[in-house]
Parts: sequence; structure tokens; C-alpha cells
Amino acid sequence: MSIRRSSGILLHVTSLPGPYGVGDLGREARGFAELISQAGFSLWQLLPLTPVQPVFGNSPYSSPSAFAGNPLMISPDILYEEGLLSEGELNSFALPSAAEADFDAAALCREELMAAAWRRFCGGGASSVWDDFERFRRDEALWLRDFALYSLLKKINGGSCWAEWPAPFAAHNEKSLLVFEAAHSEELALIEFTQFIFFRQLRSLSEYCAARGVTLMGDIPIYVAWDSADVWSKRELFDLCSDGSPRCVAGVPPDYFSPTGQRWGNPLYNWERMRADDFAWWRGRLRRLLDCCPLARIDHFRGLCAFWEIPASCETACEGSWRPALGREMLEAFMRNERGGSGTLPLVAEDLGIITDDVRRLMDDFRLPGMKVLMFAFGGDVAGNPYAPHNIEPRSVVYTGTHDNDTAAGWWRSATAQERENFALYAGMEINGENVSGVMTRMALSSAAELAVVPAQDILGLGGECRMNRPSQPLGNWRWRMRAEDMEALRGKAPALRSMNNIYGRAG
Repeated sequence: MSIRRSSGILLHVTSLPGPYGVGDLGREARGFAELISQAGFSLWQLLPLTPVQPVFGNSPYSSPSAFAGNPLMISPDILYEEGLLSEGELNSFALPSAAEADFDAAALCREELMAAAWRRFCGGGASSVWDDFERFRRDEALWLRDFALYSLLKKINGGSCWAEWPAPFAAHNEKSLLVFEAAHSEELALIEFTQFIFFRQLRSLSEYCAARGVTLMGDIPIYVAWDSADVWSKRELFDLCSDGSPRCVAGVPPDYFSPTGQRWGNPLYNWERMRADDFAWWRGRLRRLLDCCPLARIDHFRGLCAFWEIPASCETACEGSWRPALGREMLEAFMRNERGGSGTLPLVAEDLGIITDDVRRLMDDFRLPGMKVLMFAFGGDVAGNPYAPHNIEPRSVVYTGTHDNDTAAGWWRSATAQERENFALYAGMEINGENVSGVMTRMALSSAAELAVVPAQDILGLGGECRMNRPSQPLGNWRWRMRAEDMEALRGKAPALRSMNNIYGRAG
């Protein structure tokens, strides 16, 4: 893939300010897109847009669906503008815009307001949209019905995992599901309508961004949760035991940072079975996201070449082994069926960590850019470090840091003496907690990488208290939000940022 020399900002939708618990796809998102454009950036990178679960700390990387959209991101304001909510209904759920996401309040808000919007829709409100809704149901048949059934069955069964449901439902028995569907048609239609509204709003935002020269970049976690609509409805596509439990699970082997490796626990794919229908599930997944986000990052890309297979009975990742994946065939199938067999794939490979030659060949063959993180560049031998700006190749996406890293200012506070010394020597100036974010941002923009992406926290110079995720901490993550004053601060920085984007040939 070839990306013209450009730059972007990393900010998840839920991190936008606004009065409904979490940021959404409405007014503030459009305002942020305008600010990006004014500042000379032409890309807005998001985290996964799929639903989240409180039991997994509301992580966008632990979703009950690889296809569905997150209802918490639906904009109540747009529902009101389209005549699907009254002003009273809208105001009844308005909250002060806080510095942290309130996922519980957002969930209650969206559930109540979507029920009201559905009633008004069924009563003739926005009647011109009925044909679009029915078309959406037909077009998304690969996943939509099963997601609605899974969501309602999970609610009725007290939120328990699908494996604990009554046997006919746990086994996805079609006869039983048809009876259930007939008895709960209205509730299922509301779930499908909610998904329709989400993707309608997302597409509208994507078009709004595109009109201002800004591209939305999505994110694709390589694995799915075991307790998900995908595994429940398509067990044959996953490596499971006869009772539906994972035979082996995903993770990565022991390394310098973790003597026992990382046991993620996701079920692994049955790649041979996926090959039998030309990887229809993967093709549909990529198609669904790329329909609204013209560019996407694939998390843990090396898992498309080989994956670390851990016996499900093992408590750590020590006893795993490498097994080959069919990611090359899958990408070829997507190219052949969805892209007309030619052109480039609009994908970025997350290739951080230890990468083997087979992964590099796969990236080279499909011309996929990898990732370079500047925070990793300044310990030890900077001259030979692949993340140092002078070593970054053009076919790359350079970051100051990612959602899993501290902010630049937070990194500086916890950096080793050697990292601080190396960074200051590389920058050629005195560095402190006040200027480190701006200096690192300039390093990213001035590098040879085709695309430079800076988290919003680093654009704003915020400290480690504003980081998005601490991977070693299962709860309390993903909560940071911009405040209204942050948006104003970004507006004030826009002219200087545009000048920087201009001087380094990245201005959108």
C-alpha cells in the first residue's frame, strides 16, 4: 500500500467531549474533524468501533462481536435532528461533560433513547429511511441476525456466557432459534435498528471527514472473544472442543519483558475450515470496516503468518508452540473478491515486537506499512535502533506512542537516565516535561515515514494521568476524555501545527 506523505491524530470516539457519558459520532466528532483539517492533518485514527463489555473493563479489544458497532457511540443529537427523539427525551439524559468516560451512564442513555427512537421510527418518524433499514438488514445478513439473537439471549440469560445457556440455544439450534425469533421479533428488530443507526452515523461522519480532506482509520483486533456472537454462531470457524470450549488459546511466548509470556485466552481460528469458503468471514469483516473507514490497522499482524498456540489447560504461555496461519491466502482472497484482484490493500500492519522473515515477506508482498514508535528508540544503541527517526523507512507509520503507551510527557517522567540523555542529545536541546511532547511530535512529522500519527494527548502535551490504556491493568482503562477546554487548546495550536505539517510536506 502507498500512502502519500501525510499525518494524523489518534483519538478514540469515546474520548471526545459531550453531554452523554462518552464521546459520540455527532457534533463534537465533526468539530474535531474540522480542527484536524485546519491543523494540516489528513487522517483521524480510531480504536476498534465494536461493542464493549464491562466485565472486560470496556476494552475495545475484547468485544462480543467482530462486526457490530458500539451503540454507546450513537449520537443522540443526530437522532433528535432526524426527528427520532423529542427535545425532552434528549435533555433528560444530558450530563456534564466530564474528563472521564462514564460507560454505565452512556449505556443507560443509549438504551433508553434508542428504544424511544425505535418507537417513533415504527410510528412513521423518518419513514423515508425504511428502505435503507431493510437494505441494511439484507446486506449485513452474514452477522446481523446472529448478533441480535446473541445479544438478546445473553440479556435474557443474565449476561452469562453462551456456553451456559439452555442446550438448544448454546448449540445454535436453528429450529429453536426460529421459535425464539418469532416470540421476540420486536426486541430483535430494535437491536438491528440500533446497528443500522450506528453505521448510518459512522458513514455520515466518514463522508463529512472526507469532504474536509480527512480519512478515518479503523482498527482490527486479530482475534475475537470466546464469549462472542462470532464464536457462538460459527463454531466451525474456530479451534474448539466438542463442547464448544477452546482447545487452545492465543497469546505470545515468553520474552525479555515477560518470563511466562502472555496468555490472552482468545480462541484460535480453524484456518483450514476458513479456506473452504474462501475466507468469507474474514472478507466480510474487512469489508464491513473498510466501508466506513477507508484505511485500517490490523493488530498483532504477525498472527496472520503464525500464531502461538497455548493448550487451554495451561495457565501461562510457556508451553505453547508456533503454528502456521493462512493469512496470505486470506489477504489474497480479499484482494481477489473485494478489490477486483488489483491495486493495494488499505491496511497498516501492527508489527511491533519480534518480527520474523515470513512476516516481513508478507508485508513486502502486499506493500503494507509497519509501525514505528519513537518512545522505543532512545534506550541503548540509538544509532542502530530501528525506531530512531534516522532509521525509519518511508513505507512506515511513525507514532510518538500508541494507546498502550504512556503519553510523551508521562514517558519522560518515568524514562531512565540513559533514555533522557539520549533523547536530549538526539533533539539537540534541553528537554523537560513541558516541551518533550512538542519535540517528539516534531521528530515524528519530520521523519521519512509516509504517515506520522500523534495521539491527541501528545498534541496537547498532557501527562501520564491522561494515558488511554495500561496493558498490565485489566480495569480502569479507556476512560480518558478531552474536555471542552482541550478542544479550544487544540484550536489555538492549529496554526502552528499546520505550519509544521507544511514545512515537513505533510499538510492535508
